[in-house]
Amino acid sequence: MERTSSQEAGHLTGRRRLLKGAALAVIPYALLPSAPARARPRTVEHHWADWLPADPSNYTASRRPASHPLDRVVIHVTQATYTTTLGIFRNPRKEVSAHYVVRSADGHVAQCVHEHDIAWHAGNWDYNTRSIGIEHEGWVERPGYFTDALYEESARLTAGICTRYGIPRDREHIIGHYEVPGTDHTDPGPKWDWNRYMRLVSRA
Repeated sequence: MERTSSQEAGHLTGRRRLLKGAALAVIPYALLPSAPARARPRTVEHHWADWLPADPSNYTASRRPASHPLDRVVIHVTQATYTTTLGIFRNPRKEVSAHYVVRSADGHVAQCVHEHDIAWHAGNWDYNTRSIGIEHEGWVERPGYFTDALYEESARLTAGICTRYGIPRDREHIIGHYEVPGTDHTDPGPKWDWNRYMRLVSRA
């Protein structure tokens, strides 16, 4: 059963605390285990993504776009490391998720929720039902995390989403979390280069 607006708001009010309060220890990427071969199912929507699923308690199963229109991509910044964010999404008590997480160092993409399902990322139930959420490893006040690889691979991901669902590649339909009605979030923050990002999306 899909959640009501009030239920969804209650489940998502702690999202900022969960991500901002997460452990900030950085693990060298060379020491991270590679995803097993079974981590990439045939049904993964983004060809270059590894399937690292969120716990089913952290999103709503659905049949989009048949059940809800898809007309937005929402850009987030994690306020935590890549590995910490994936751990949060796997924890059934956290009640938060996004469809994708993009790693800073190399632009590697993890898919955590299928696009036809509703991730709990926007803090607004209507926007959750109609959008794909992409988290980017980093902190809004630390632009060094916004690497060339992160911008380029994220833009390729967003362009693919737009193509699949006929979403215009413009700033009305590709938005920051701070632009979601009712949110108190600021991500991706003033140091996110929107002009550069949208050029890359247009060319991808």
